[in-house]
Amino acid sequence: MARFSHFRFPIAAILLLHSFSAFAQDVGAVPPTVTFVISGGYWEDDGEPVVEGSEATSPAPTAPAPSTEQQPARRGYYRLISVRQPDRTAKVYLQQIAARDEGPELVNNVELEEFTAIKPYVTDVRPEDSSGVSRLPGLFATVYLKTDPTSAEPESYTVLIDEFGEIRVEKATN
Repeated sequence: MARFSHFRFPIAAILLLHSFSAFAQDVGAVPPTVTFVISGGYWEDDGEPVVEGSEATSPAPTAPAPSTEQQPARRGYYRLISVRQPDRTAKVYLQQIAARDEGPELVNNVELEEFTAIKPYVTDVRPEDSSGVSRLPGLFATVYLKTDPTSAEPESYTVLIDEFGEIRVEKATN
């Protein structure tokens, strides 16, 4: 029996590698076309989506039951995502995420058409602040992009969501 003792480590290593590969498969669910993701900002509401001009990703109930109880306020954050397209340009999506006890819940997913219209090559996406969840409502982020992939310097655009949930995408000014 002492003869097999040197096999303990390799078997343990194989089991460990197997568990890491299972974890990698879960992480691999994120498509490789996602090039940048930032989370930040803050929103709070009475149960209705904050992001204006968008369609909720979950279906609306067909016959809401009348309720005399007030819905609890929802709170959450925003996520800005750059997704590479087959032609190497990118689409930029804004998501509204509810922070729930059970875990994050996607409330809205909006394609920011201002970016789609200029067919950008996104080179970076950065939040205004990387210190964590903001105490003030809204979001401010910068998207760095090129409209010509051979350009030396990227342009910068800001994505701003005010305290009312209104979205603005503007070319940044220095």
